[in-house]
Amino acid sequence: MDNLRLWHKFLETIKLQVGPDNFKAYFLKTLLKSSSENLLVLSSPSAFIKENLDQRFKVIIAQTFEKLLGKPINVEFIVKEANAEVKEEEGDFFQPIQATVSILNPKYTLSNYVVGPSNNVAYAAAQAIVQNPGTSYNPLFIYGGTGVGKTHLMLGIGNGILDKKPHAKIIYVPSEKFMNDYVEAIQTRKMGDLRAKYRSAGILLVDDIQFFSGREGTQEEFFHTFNELIGKNCQIVLTSDRSPHEIEKLEDRLKSRFAGGLMIDIQAPDFDTRVAILSSKCSEHKVNLPEETLKMLAASFETNIRELEGQLVGILQLLQVQNLPPTPENISKHLQKKAPGQNGIKAEPKKVLETVCQYFSLNQRDLVGARRQKELVLPRHITMFILSEYLNLTVEKIGQLLGKRDHTTVMHGRDKIKRICNTDREVQRMLIEIKQRLMN
Repeated sequence: MDNLRLWHKFLETIKLQVGPDNFKAYFLKTLLKSSSENLLVLSSPSAFIKENLDQRFKVIIAQTFEKLLGKPINVEFIVKEANAEVKEEEGDFFQPIQATVSILNPKYTLSNYVVGPSNNVAYAAAQAIVQNPGTSYNPLFIYGGTGVGKTHLMLGIGNGILDKKPHAKIIYVPSEKFMNDYVEAIQTRKMGDLRAKYRSAGILLVDDIQFFSGREGTQEEFFHTFNELIGKNCQIVLTSDRSPHEIEKLEDRLKSRFAGGLMIDIQAPDFDTRVAILSSKCSEHKVNLPEETLKMLAASFETNIRELEGQLVGILQLLQVQNLPPTPENISKHLQKKAPGQNGIKAEPKKVLETVCQYFSLNQRDLVGARRQKELVLPRHITMFILSEYLNLTVEKIGQLLGKRDHTTVMHGRDKIKRICNTDREVQRMLIEIKQRLMN
């Protein structure tokens, strides 16, 4: 594993263990300066950060590196004031992460992207971009329904470019993050910093661009960022749940720019592709299921990729809890129990609200009310997700149930859980446990 990839994997792992505040305060400002057989040297911008890393986090840092490298590791810390000026000849391997490259989840690569008739054109375009970013298919606009593999393909492009060019300036940003950065820049009067950050990218990856709808200021800023990057032949990849021309309240000039490259529609996977996806996921989870079982599952869930994996993981976990082997007979029994509901749930919306409130120890008035406290956000988003994905309610109906909220608010909450439910194990656990309560 090269040093740059090691550092990215370390940051991705340690973030989940130390929390966002500690991660931002100490780890984003620290660099991997050098590595040898059993020693890693981390460089911090101040003595204060160095001392905190050494005294508070040294054990967990060493343990994390040991798991990644599979051998005992010693960690030392030094202070370097000028982290912004990183030169390879001085022994530094990495530029500051916040200034040059986003943390790309390493699990999403083109090599483990399952290709079928519904996505082979998009896959071929992604491979071409990795070979020659910025020269063809620029921008690449990938659109399709939820959970068909758009984000996987986008991150696969980023990771593929990093493999070839470890110091490439790659920025991956969900549209929500770009909007929040824009609002913060206005409030703090730091628009220059925002422009320096995004317009210095060599590769810009923006997820769920449809949420720019109606955001006039954000669209204005992104329009100029887009033009500057395209003018410098920097590669731009965008994803959306619909084509640019179908995004309401999106400026015509942005629609024209987005359509100026290659637009590709990814459809839901067919039966054979679903079987291949299940086989790939079993390999990732180190579970060996007979082909008969994989075909049974693929036939039972004619749905998107994310839900397909979620169903597989949920079934395996339930069988593990019941101490049953994953045989075709046992899985068949589980599938029969799930019928007739699409996701094994035949519950009234009222029961979903009650179950979520019981699970999170909330008052239902707070769940559906106007309060925006942090502790209410996740339960609301999970409720939106369950009502949409498990009960197939429309976003308008869900909005009415949750205090007459706008349908775009429901779409945002639902899609946020969809994005993280297969990478955030805590959210995945919550969904499984709530689902079990609803099935009882």
